[in-house]
Amino acid sequence: MNTLRTGMLMAALTGLFLAVGALIGGTSGMMIAFAFALATNLFAYWNSDKVLLSMYGAQPVDETSAPDLYRLVARLAQQAGLPMPKVYITENPQPNAFATGRSPEHAAVCVTSGLLQQVSQEELAGVLAHELGHVKHRDTLTMTIVAVMAGAISMLANMAFFMGGDRDRNNPMGIVGVILVTLLAPIMAMLVQAAISRSREFEADRAGAEITGRPLWLASALGQIERAAERTENYPADANPATAHMFIINPLHGGGLTSLFASHPPTEERIARLRAMAGGAAVPVRKGPWG
Repeated sequence: MNTLRTGMLMAALTGLFLAVGALIGGTSGMMIAFAFALATNLFAYWNSDKVLLSMYGAQPVDETSAPDLYRLVARLAQQAGLPMPKVYITENPQPNAFATGRSPEHAAVCVTSGLLQQVSQEELAGVLAHELGHVKHRDTLTMTIVAVMAGAISMLANMAFFMGGDRDRNNPMGIVGVILVTLLAPIMAMLVQAAISRSREFEADRAGAEITGRPLWLASALGQIERAAERTENYPADANPATAHMFIINPLHGGGLTSLFASHPPTEERIARLRAMAGGAAVPVRKGPWG
């Protein structure tokens, strides 16, 4: 269902782009904006993993430097039928994690030092399985395509703002309509982009629960991480809010209207779905080795 919803939202975003392009940019403006957005996002697609990991000061680890973490990722990747991803740790007190890379063969999983210090081995397995779920579903590719469309829409709006839009007499909206579209189109694109991101989080939760076979491990981790994230600043994320959707829990603090553009669904709903997968049981997760 979430996959179907993602497809429908992407179709809506494409339709919005075509409509906005035709109304305020004309055919030539639409093609120029799309070409520029495509070029910049293709660059980001091929280099985003390096840029993101560098942005957070992430350091690669292996079986020698972080044996427990590395072996756990290897075990989960094997269970998921995925190639072994690169493993990174970033020094950050906020417990969190993200995955990046353009494909399963070029994937990386990064956890914060705060995550390693504040969750149990079982909860950590749930988090890592969630991130491998993103890798398995190629969500990086999905969100890159979405970013291309949203970026093109914003560029068209900027073109209309500075150039006055397409003043062709065939434009049925007139200058007032062009101004309204210029203001509203980027907001609509952001809303659709956030909705797609939230849908992919639900899918990654399900995939993570299926990889470990223990939905409650991830459910417990989500609650633990959100409570800690609310009281712990993530300064690199605050400086780069566009990367917030990469994390398993939103690393930023905010409320009110920001919830409309939230890249993550409510944690309570995510936990409820995971508990439903486990049969509704709410058995606490205890620290200890994952046997």
